[in-house]
Amino acid sequence: MSSLLPALVFFAGALVVALLPARLRAGVSLLVPVAGALNLLLFVEQGAYWQMVLFDYQLTLLKVDKLSLLFGYLFHLAAFIGVVYALHVRDAAQQVSALLYAGSALGAVFAGDLITLFVFWEILAVTSVFLIWARRTTRAQGAGMRYLLMQIGSGVLLLSGTLLHLHETGSIAFEQFTLDGTASWLILLAFGIKCAFPFAHNWLTEAYAEATPTGTVFLSAFTTKVAVYALARGYPGTELLVYVGVVMAAFPIFYAVIENDLRRVLCYSMINQVGFMVVGIGIGTELALNGAVAHAFNDVIFKGLLFMSMGAVLHVTGRINGSELGGLYKTMPVTTGLCIVGAASISAFPLFSGFVSKSMVMTAALYEGYDWTWLVLLFAAAGVFHHAGIKIPYFAFFAHDSGLRAREPPWNMLLAMGIAAALCIFNGSYPWLLYSLLPWPVDYAPYTWSHVITQTQLLFFSALAFVFLQLRGLYPPELPSTNIDAEYLYRRLAPRLLLRLQAYCAAAYAGGQQLGGRWFEAAAERVRHAYAPKGVLNFSWLTGTTALAVAVLLVTYLLLYYA
Repeated sequence: MSSLLPALVFFAGALVVALLPARLRAGVSLLVPVAGALNLLLFVEQGAYWQMVLFDYQLTLLKVDKLSLLFGYLFHLAAFIGVVYALHVRDAAQQVSALLYAGSALGAVFAGDLITLFVFWEILAVTSVFLIWARRTTRAQGAGMRYLLMQIGSGVLLLSGTLLHLHETGSIAFEQFTLDGTASWLILLAFGIKCAFPFAHNWLTEAYAEATPTGTVFLSAFTTKVAVYALARGYPGTELLVYVGVVMAAFPIFYAVIENDLRRVLCYSMINQVGFMVVGIGIGTELALNGAVAHAFNDVIFKGLLFMSMGAVLHVTGRINGSELGGLYKTMPVTTGLCIVGAASISAFPLFSGFVSKSMVMTAALYEGYDWTWLVLLFAAAGVFHHAGIKIPYFAFFAHDSGLRAREPPWNMLLAMGIAAALCIFNGSYPWLLYSLLPWPVDYAPYTWSHVITQTQLLFFSALAFVFLQLRGLYPPELPSTNIDAEYLYRRLAPRLLLRLQAYCAAAYAGGQQLGGRWFEAAAERVRHAYAPKGVLNFSWLTGTTALAVAVLLVTYLLLYYA
């Protein structure tokens, strides 16, 4: 073994940071991703290492190829930017859990077998929840508990699928699967929960929006991208993922259009962007897979930049609702400019990073005959500019003057945002370095006249939809409201299921109130509290849907006309 296990670098660093006094923790935290990156660049070579035998089965803790290496580079970069952004934090729990979280993500992407993957999969869940609870609010406690329940549930499914796969094949190797048995379906569902598949996505929109300003930056970088990596490793070319990804790319737009909490808008936007990646993995060609992986790389950077800019706003103002912000460009010009770079990147403006990766997936869809998929992705691309490209910077920094005169955030926050913004522009203007790191040979030129003109038209008509909603007075929603989402079902069904389970156990055991009833009564009470019905239902998304549909129809007409 000529190299350290990448995860161990972060775990050892977390242990050291936990033992240090407060004045030294931030500086040592910054050294951990640097040391890990040097280990990865200088000593880690392609192949299988750190192998050991457990119960007659061979575990491979370090399996290195171009796919895992790319995510390894990405996670070290994301951890470094996140630590820089959080240098002002003096909370040991956040500092230690962030390093453990990043280390477990690295352990998962370099895992060569399903048992090792499961171990890091669960560490990923347990360590990340403290970044949510660290905000120390009632809403954060509830969101963190729901997040943990979903993440642990994903791990249980992964372990169940692994054991069934072992029984059926006698192997625990983490390789490509086919949907021909219960085991592969369970593993796919486990990956899907972490990837925020439809009906299993509310853990993301709730937990990320309730985490600390710095914690959300780490959360946005690792959990869903580990799942994207797992799908790319285990299920490339699975056509079902095309249709799942299409739904993921489209439905969050309707919720993001009317959401007032700007960090929650970005959460829905994250599901939208992951949808593009899932579509690429489902198509399964080299161009599509390269597009999915490249977009995952770019998404961590530009989505992190947007979360950092909104975290900076929350840090200096204590507010994050669009209806309470506005006019901040006067006293926060640097943050405003950096946020606009992130908005341009996620919207796929030419010369920004989203332009050179998102289009790879859409082009692959056309090449493989997924015409309707391409049209829905076109709609989704218009929608993301509408809510993340315009809505976020407009309501945070422009719009009406809220009267807030907040100063710029601490220098380390600005530095982290500056690094991310520079990477967004570099990858968008010179994508060939990123292309050279992709797992498969790249035969794609993003800067063609047809692509530039088509994308410019798309952005133009999406901007018209935003203006339409603004003129109708629908932005931003002033009254407290709750989007009707899949979580509504959980809040209604989960407490009832727990009560039924409690009654069953009480009947099954003699003296069940002493043996099992009290425990389940307490558990049911916790779940009822976590999933209690809340808020006012909001149907105004129908108007937003109409405006976006008009924009997409106009764009489609122009594309067909010029074709």
